[in-house]
Amino acid sequence: MWRYFLPLAFLLALGMLLYAGIGRDPSKLPSPLIGKPAPAFELPVLGDDARRVSSDQLAGRAYLLNVFASWCATCQAEHPVLKAFAAEGVVPVIGLNWKDRPEDALRWLGRHGNPYEVVLADPSGAVGIDFGVYGTPETFLVDATGTIRYKHVGNLTPEVIERELRPILRDIAGGVR
Repeated sequence: MWRYFLPLAFLLALGMLLYAGIGRDPSKLPSPLIGKPAPAFELPVLGDDARRVSSDQLAGRAYLLNVFASWCATCQAEHPVLKAFAAEGVVPVIGLNWKDRPEDALRWLGRHGNPYEVVLADPSGAVGIDFGVYGTPETFLVDATGTIRYKHVGNLTPEVIERELRPILRDIAGGVR
């Protein structure tokens, strides 16, 4: 009797797990850091190892941290949207060049334009890992208190900016566009 019941119970459990996953958006990866302080860091500026920027230097104002790499095809698709958003001046956009060679990143930015106030180099990927980065592109909104308020995995689109990012920006800035 048990030899019939166990496979049936296994199949039923497997079916329930598969059913629970139907309809979930795989780009909506939860972040345990939402509502928590952004990880502390100090990184060199891309192309200028002598100049370093720390999370303490960014404190006191909100910023958008965009994780990108020259080898990332999706980053190239996202780039025009990011440039247009950065040009609005709503919030500073900080680049985090993740697991990339500096010369490749500089060449890529030269070719596609640089929307970033500053680009930080994270060739080892350690700071990205501290932020819970799965891959590129990923974007984080950090408020003036240093708290992560939002995370987007994947291509930042005009729709995502309007539907998800701007409402949070309005909340933290009291009326930002």
